[in-house]
Amino acid sequence: MGSESEAKIPVIDLSNEKLKAGTNSWVEARDSIRKALEEQGWFIAEYDQVSLDLHNAIFSVTEELLDLPYETKIKNLNHKPSFGYMYKISNIRLHESLGIDDATTLEACQNFTNLMWPQGNDQFCESAHSYVQLVAKLEQTVMRMVFESYGIEKYYESHIKSSTYLLRLLKYRRPEKDEDKLAFVSHTDKSFISILHQNHVKGLELRTKEGNWFHFEPSPSSFVVIAGDACMAWSNDRIKPGYHRVIMKNDNEVRYSLGCFSFHKDQLEVPKELIDDKYPLQYKPFDHTSFLFFFDKSDERKTQHGIIKTYCGT
Repeated sequence: MGSESEAKIPVIDLSNEKLKAGTNSWVEARDSIRKALEEQGWFIAEYDQVSLDLHNAIFSVTEELLDLPYETKIKNLNHKPSFGYMYKISNIRLHESLGIDDATTLEACQNFTNLMWPQGNDQFCESAHSYVQLVAKLEQTVMRMVFESYGIEKYYESHIKSSTYLLRLLKYRRPEKDEDKLAFVSHTDKSFISILHQNHVKGLELRTKEGNWFHFEPSPSSFVVIAGDACMAWSNDRIKPGYHRVIMKNDNEVRYSLGCFSFHKDQLEVPKELIDDKYPLQYKPFDHTSFLFFFDKSDERKTQHGIIKTYCGT
């Protein structure tokens, strides 16, 4: 990663306590976020609300979780596609993950913990719940800035009330000598917003607006904020979905990652303020969960390009 590419990568500080709505620092961050999401669909947030202690704790319990027997992990079932346990899916052989649906509620974290550890595991439950609440707060700050930037603040509260959060805990093992190093293919997420956080092991790559691949340098305070397909549809194609992939090397250690994905319980539709001559209406109102099932059953999921347009395009 040379200095030229570094200069183009949007790193936005959202950890400053002075980041109050209406201040110069707020406006600067707000405008930078909108520009990044419109141009390439992602940015890196520096966010210190997740302490180093909590960072270490959540990755310690993530490792403990993914070391559980296969017979235990397969109990993580969910009727929504890709919300439960995933292992050795198609050609993605290096990836394994579990999901906690509606994870910002203590009940969901407790139910998941009791499923994995019938004898109980308070440290896991407390770490997961504390972590996802803080990352959801980051997502909500980002969305507040986006709504404000577009002049549609009046819709923000109902948007957040409809939001639900999936916490995925992921493991990427290192490839064997002759095994494919592509641990997760290039893709966009079907979420509204995705926030990725990881341990020290490299592997995540993000596609820039120029079409190059940026190798993400992880740190405990760095969170990758990515717009999903649902966000693109809601914004009437103003915001781009962020393409990303994972490539593991033979000398890598095991890579652990956390993904906090926002979805919507209510119907999503393009705000009328985002429809004009330059951006005529591109999407009909749609149900987010139904879109997940459509994607899961569609042959287009192998390419993914424009699938939400197929689902609810005008």
